[in-house]
Amino acid sequence: MEHGLPDDFTVHIAVAMAIRAPSVHNSQPWRWAVGDRTLHLYADPSRQLPETDPDGRDLLIGCGASLHHARIAFAALGWHTDVHRLPDPSQPGHLAAIEFHRREPTADEVALAAAIPRRRTDRRRYSSWEVPRGYLESIADAVADEGVVLLVAEAAERYYLATAIEEASRRHRDDPAYRVELAAWSGRRAAPDGVPSRNAPAVDTSPGTLPARMFSDPELPEAPGATSDKDDTVLLVLSTASDDRMSRLRAGEATSAALLTATRFGLATCPLTEPLELPDVRRTVEAKVASGTFPQMVLRLGWAPANADPLPATPRRDLEEVLAALDTADLRDETKDQWH
Repeated sequence: MEHGLPDDFTVHIAVAMAIRAPSVHNSQPWRWAVGDRTLHLYADPSRQLPETDPDGRDLLIGCGASLHHARIAFAALGWHTDVHRLPDPSQPGHLAAIEFHRREPTADEVALAAAIPRRRTDRRRYSSWEVPRGYLESIADAVADEGVVLLVAEAAERYYLATAIEEASRRHRDDPAYRVELAAWSGRRAAPDGVPSRNAPAVDTSPGTLPARMFSDPELPEAPGATSDKDDTVLLVLSTASDDRMSRLRAGEATSAALLTATRFGLATCPLTEPLELPDVRRTVEAKVASGTFPQMVLRLGWAPANADPLPATPRRDLEEVLAALDTADLRDETKDQWH
């Protein structure tokens, strides 16, 4: 970038933090491009999962999470970001253009940035310790700052949400094409993407436990004494007033804000998108849980058991694979062609 803007080292550090964001099946569906004065986020349609995510909603949410990670990373490095979302209607895969201004980081921004390398998707059982109401209020505030509504599922909402999760899980189990895709993106040991065996526990069939995805070759053990979802695990629903591409991108930013805030408090977290991946099941969640708004993300959070081992980091693609100069023609043309 030009003099007076973030140098290459700063950009590389921030983008390396941005690509730590979560995405469905760890598909990492983003590309970043550096201009003279701006940084750009593009969707990578080659990484859309046709059986899991046929309309690209999860892809946009994952890219939004990466965008928020980038905003927090740059803020902690002393750069305020002005984000222009969906800046070019002729390039629907061009999701954001970012401008920079010098600004001292706040303590909250530094704390959130420090949570980025510590955040994990923890699919194990959580303990029965109660999550303080003040923590949930802070997470709701962080989500609201991104223009998204957060609902804490209480008894009635939790029942309908659990029913939707069970229905989606059952239908996915009965779908051969979905099972093939899930197997292709899980059970990995050396790949730079997908869900590694070491990060996936075996499916828990204990009474009262929410169904989980049946990832291939799970190797992650449960901590001794861990309880199931019938105790004090919290279910959160993030929803938006509309369901356009901007709303889905902002929902991804809100997902990142919620996960980093929870991680800052020491909570374990796990995104649950399966009940929102089937249109009719998602409509049920919309009507019964989200009060007529559009549900975009379900989060499970709670306290990991005291004797739970730390989770290993999931792999990420090399920075050189996802970061390029803005004038790299195939980056823009490929995105444009595949989105039309």
